[in-house]
Amino acid sequence: MSTVSQRVTPKVIQSLLLKRFALAASTYVLVLALVWVAIFTDYYQAPLRTAVIGSCLVVLCQLLLLGVFLGGFNLRFKDPSLTELQVLLALGWQTYLLANLDSARGTFLVMYVLIMLFGLFHLTPKVFVRCVAFVFLSFSGLSLWEAFQRTLADPGLAALQVFALFIVLLWLCLYARYVQASRQRMRQRRFALQAHQETLRGMMRQLEDLVATDELTGLYNRRHFLRMASRELETMDNSYSHGLALIDLDHFKRINDAHGHAAGDQVLQAFAAVATACLRGGDVLARYGGEEFVLLIPHCTAAHLTGCCERLREAFTHVELVGLEVTELSLSVGMTLLEVGDDLDEALQRADQALYRAKRGGRNCCAAAWENADA
Repeated sequence: MSTVSQRVTPKVIQSLLLKRFALAASTYVLVLALVWVAIFTDYYQAPLRTAVIGSCLVVLCQLLLLGVFLGGFNLRFKDPSLTELQVLLALGWQTYLLANLDSARGTFLVMYVLIMLFGLFHLTPKVFVRCVAFVFLSFSGLSLWEAFQRTLADPGLAALQVFALFIVLLWLCLYARYVQASRQRMRQRRFALQAHQETLRGMMRQLEDLVATDELTGLYNRRHFLRMASRELETMDNSYSHGLALIDLDHFKRINDAHGHAAGDQVLQAFAAVATACLRGGDVLARYGGEEFVLLIPHCTAAHLTGCCERLREAFTHVELVGLEVTELSLSVGMTLLEVGDDLDEALQRADQALYRAKRGGRNCCAAAWENADA
């Protein structure tokens, strides 16, 4: 049975198996048509009643198999296609047909090959050889039985047919082995290709993360933030606004000068951890440059933006750094709102001016651009 992707549902598999069974059943119809042609041309030795009974039994077998497939009982077997069973049934009926033919027996030998081709791509090499042995023993046994009964019309022709069948079956076995080996190699190459594709996808995701994030803090970098903020501006409408804030860590240069750059890096990482804990999942925080960060809060009001920035400011003042005696950590925030039609650069400029007022006003506070507009 051909390999089916694990993502294919059992219903789809059963539909494919039914189509394959329909193909096999149509082959039975064609063979029965040939049998009745042999009957009307006097090449069929058995009585007409035997031919009718045989044809009815063949049809009954196919109807029983159809019921098995329609009822889903075939899915209980290791091979849901029941290929071996169908092949053995066909070989049995073929041998029964040949037993009732005389001079036309050689013409119908080709049906053996047709039946074995049906199982070529679906039977394992071991099962295929077993079916081939059944074919050869059945036909050889039929010829030997007729020779023993002294009813064999032409022993030389019978021997030639047995030998020709042996050669064809041997070729089929070799070809089946080649096909199975080729399919196995193709399957291994496909699995290897899928593994390489998964590796490449993982590498691409890692590369995208490296391009989009700041290595020190793990936050988004400036370029990725600007791209995301521009996309949010393009898709927003008049029913809501976004909150935008620029955040600057107070006296950061003093920390670097007093404790070294490693301590400064630890402060930046501590801020990133605190801010991530304070923000919602949809909020976007990025390192804008140096000790400056930028925050975008979607679907935000002025009150919500102010409350969020104040919580963040308050949380940062309580940060304790391991192994460092850095006191009085604080930050300043400049806030503005993004409306439909806003220019991102202009909005960042408004937030920057608000941040400047917060710094000038003594630091460790939040200033809003709309406060300056109201004034």
